[in-house]
Amino acid sequence: MTRDATLLLEASIHEVGRALREGDASAVSLCEAALARASAIQPALNAFVALHADAALAQARELDRESAAGRWRGPLHGVPLAHKDCFERAGRRTTVGSRAMDTGVGRRDASVLERLRAAGAIDLGPLNLNEAVAGPTGQNPYLGDCCNAWDPARVSGGSSSGSGTAVAAGAVHGSLGSDTGGSIRLPASMNGLFGLKPTYGRVSRAGCVPRAFSLDCVGPLARSAADCAVILHAVAGQDPRDASSAGAPVPDYVAGLSRAGVGSRLAVLATGVPLDAPIDRLFERFVELARARYGLVPERAFDALDACYAMADAISKVEAATLHGPWMRERAHDYSQAVYSRTEPGLHLPAARYVEALGARATVLQEMLAGPLRDADVLLCPTVPIPVPTRVEADMEAPGRVFGVVPRLTVLTRPFNYLGLPVLTMPMGLDDAGIPAGVQLIGRPFGEARLLAVAHALSADAGWHVHPLQRTVPTRPPSGAHR
Repeated sequence: MTRDATLLLEASIHEVGRALREGDASAVSLCEAALARASAIQPALNAFVALHADAALAQARELDRESAAGRWRGPLHGVPLAHKDCFERAGRRTTVGSRAMDTGVGRRDASVLERLRAAGAIDLGPLNLNEAVAGPTGQNPYLGDCCNAWDPARVSGGSSSGSGTAVAAGAVHGSLGSDTGGSIRLPASMNGLFGLKPTYGRVSRAGCVPRAFSLDCVGPLARSAADCAVILHAVAGQDPRDASSAGAPVPDYVAGLSRAGVGSRLAVLATGVPLDAPIDRLFERFVELARARYGLVPERAFDALDACYAMADAISKVEAATLHGPWMRERAHDYSQAVYSRTEPGLHLPAARYVEALGARATVLQEMLAGPLRDADVLLCPTVPIPVPTRVEADMEAPGRVFGVVPRLTVLTRPFNYLGLPVLTMPMGLDDAGIPAGVQLIGRPFGEARLLAVAHALSADAGWHVHPLQRTVPTRPPSGAHR
């Protein structure tokens, strides 16, 4: 029996794969449905920079021919995805959401896009993002703001804003984002998704335009831990094109969903960061859910958390300024005030401060492993300490606002980029306004399989299946929206 391809947009990657393998749907019909959904949501949400419809449909037709010939590439065969526009695509310019950055025309696909294509995933096109992969809100003065899939008046999170919005709104089944200080986890949290910042070096960054090369990580956003596992398995592993990629073995993340979390010890990470009341209530409820399944070791504090934030911020500014320095000198007028003001201090930070931050990293990581993670396998803390703000409340272009908005949203995400640890955000429920909030699961180096398994189990315990597709998907810009 032929399945309705539009309904399959709301299904899991596993279910989509089964329908395609059994001939109940075709890659072409699914791709057409995804392109139609993407076009329908674009006026209200502005998730896409462009739709490469012809290329996507050509890829889908080839995959259908392979299926008919008995060739099956795996669980992503024929599955529509789309990715943040910081990944190089051969023959196309990568905008990076910026008017100032001149990336030229791509000569080769980013390694992760090559791996996904080899796995049979269809690429619908580049997704919107904060300018120069620098910002936690989805605001972009040049491409237009990317809006939250649950409420277009609210921020989508950033800088992988289009990734969060496109997946949550059902245009694609998953996406790759990049994360320097929370840029995968923030849009995942704010759009009710699962988002994984892997261990530093777990996934190649070759062909990914950087913000800060010592901190950047590439990882998936999807509507379930299982879907994240499928995507991560396709892209993880050492890459000759990326000297910083790690040679650690890649486990079967999908198979591990049923066993990698068994016997896990969970603890609450005491951050000292005040939580707004709705987030506090949701987190307490999630902790009780975790206690019921795993039990909990006593709450753990980590006194160096603030220092991790500060050192990550220093590294990020220096490395970003090194990259942007020539453009900032020659094309300062092409930067928004938010991105320029956050990047320019890196030109003035003493080299000694930068080297100190890099040099302390291994010691501080060992303190984390010997401290909070000594008798716990997974630490829990909220992803964002406040409910998702409106785009007006989080307008980084308003005078004097940027240095208040950024730390308020990233205070609980940025420290783990400095430590290089894997962190997965998953939904912990809806706040008082009916908007998602996320909780972070923090693991040991290369502990992604455990994080995915624990998230998979806890989401089943919570019965999490709510997403904006079950509400009215907006097709018009909200009143007063600026583009």
